[in-house]
Amino acid sequence: MAESPWVIDVTGATFQDQVVARSHKQPVVVDFWAPWCGPCRALSPALEALAVEKDGAFLLAKVNTDEHPELAQSFQVSGIPAVFAIRDGKLVNQFTGMLPENEIRAFIDGLAPTPAETLAAGALELEGRDAAAALFAYRQLFAENPDDPAARVGLARVLLGTPGNEAEVTALLARVEVGEFAAEAERLKAVMALRESPHADADLAAARTAADADAESAAARLRLGEVLAARGEYVPAMDVLIAAAELDKKLGGTAVRELMVRIFTVIGARSPEADDYRGRLRNLLY
Repeated sequence: MAESPWVIDVTGATFQDQVVARSHKQPVVVDFWAPWCGPCRALSPALEALAVEKDGAFLLAKVNTDEHPELAQSFQVSGIPAVFAIRDGKLVNQFTGMLPENEIRAFIDGLAPTPAETLAAGALELEGRDAAAALFAYRQLFAENPDDPAARVGLARVLLGTPGNEAEVTALLARVEVGEFAAEAERLKAVMALRESPHADADLAAARTAADADAESAAARLRLGEVLAARGEYVPAMDVLIAAAELDKKLGGTAVRELMVRIFTVIGARSPEADDYRGRLRNLLY
């Protein structure tokens, strides 16, 4: 094996850390091979040489299929050499057998992010520290490629940080229905749906007063939950909604449940919080 930090052997025990986790920092090329395989003995040195030449542009992770057949099985490898490219935890390309050198090089070169992907990654990084700069970057990306779902979703997400942009956000998300960014588009749509409920400071004060005034009113707690959810206070909202369901199971199975499902979409349907409150509501209703 080439002496390089960019060429490693992986096992079942190290695969998650060395391949899946590291693919979020750099592309990882997984080379399934075996000592008895003639084409493997030709392909592996070519891949190793490219890993050394590219100096960190990708990581070559070698898997001996004789020693780790479970990994080959997980990738449904039917013949070797078999090569899989993983980026951001996802399979992005693959080939089986020996290829000419120019095709191997093209395969590796194709793993580099496109200019649009680089710009999108930069815009995403800006979101947490400079919303204005992120907005400018996403508008630039959208202007260059209005069909790019990353640009549409990113721009929509930044615009939602300022009230009054709902119409533009709706238009941006309308064309993101399938693919990698569809789930985030649905999350942003759920945020907008929650915000349709009046939720100014005066609305919150009125809802709290009504809930405090009638300790047995499930409807008052539902209204308070709506206001809190619209303001982005999701855990307090779910606490109030659980209280509403305890007072009125019929309301809990209809309006309360619908609102909580929408909140789950926003916070992550399989997040620990969603799992917790989903279980609590289920226990109350069933």
